[in-house]
Amino acid sequence: MNAFEELSPDALRSGRADALDDAVATALAAHPLDGVETEYPHYRGAVEGPEAPPPPSEDHPVFYGCFDWHSAVHSHWALVRALRLVPHHPDEADIAAGIDERLAPESVASEVAYLDENPGFEEPYGWAWLLRLAAELDLWDDPRADAWRETLRPLEGRVQEGVRESFLGIDRAHRVGTHGNTAFALVGVLDYARVVGDADLEREAAAAARRLYADDTAAVVGAEPVGWDFVSPALTEADLMRRVLDPDPFASWLDDFLPDLAAPPHDALCSPVDVEPDEGDGAAIHLIGLNVSRAWCLVGLADALDGRDSPAADRLREPLDAAARRHAEAGAADVLTDDYAGSHWLSSFALYLLTRNEGGVAPGAA
Repeated sequence: MNAFEELSPDALRSGRADALDDAVATALAAHPLDGVETEYPHYRGAVEGPEAPPPPSEDHPVFYGCFDWHSAVHSHWALVRALRLVPHHPDEADIAAGIDERLAPESVASEVAYLDENPGFEEPYGWAWLLRLAAELDLWDDPRADAWRETLRPLEGRVQEGVRESFLGIDRAHRVGTHGNTAFALVGVLDYARVVGDADLEREAAAAARRLYADDTAAVVGAEPVGWDFVSPALTEADLMRRVLDPDPFASWLDDFLPDLAAPPHDALCSPVDVEPDEGDGAAIHLIGLNVSRAWCLVGLADALDGRDSPAADRLREPLDAAARRHAEAGAADVLTDDYAGSHWLSSFALYLLTRNEGGVAPGAA
């Protein structure tokens, strides 16, 4: 049994860093700390000619590890968040030294140049995580965070520019369970805008969310999950809308969107997905992430209804909270796998769930 799995259901549900004792903090940092410096195996896309593609570190001298760019980014987010939330983290020296080495001005300039030459690279998922990383540095009152944020700022600005130019104006939401999910990216953009106090970006992201999702009713959940899903399209959309709508209108919207969690098809969202991963089975490992991401959505929705005195809130709060507990426990059992298909990214999801109430996740309006 791993340190994360040993946490109580209440600790998993609370979203507070109190559960991050040295054992849990070390367990959650181990894979990101190793992965950010692991260049191979790596996903490089199509091979378009006889010459071998350049090594990942040539194009991405900061975010070359963890199999792909977005996983390297959110693994850095996990390491920075761990340092912020765990004073005297057991791996503090190694984490800080590695970030110092990778996050150099010339390396960030290369990352910016790559985005300039490949404008749609990692849109929207990787962009959302890059903004989360910048927001995490903004939250942390520490000279190291100030220095790293200043170094990262050119890439942060380039991503923010791309978000405004090509993402926020889309006219159709991508309702998938993988990296292209529009709601997941909007969640990251909106949280970032509120953390850093960018009122214009917050307004633009919230307007996009309302335009794309406010009229939705009766979520189509019968096909969830599909293949390599690691987020729930329905729950991720609801997780976005709780950030956008005031509490009472949100309760009404959610009641229309998930009209009966006790009956098919919506009750399918209340039960964790059965996972039996084999070594290297990336699809099954994605389902581990799905249980964890469902857990943070479900518990966030339950909390958003807490204290609301309405029939809709009364109907939804208890089944959402119970479902969150089941998903958190199911995810905790497998999330710290040593299989690289999962270890290069799942610790970030575990930390997001475990610390979701420690700033940066669904903050209030700036």
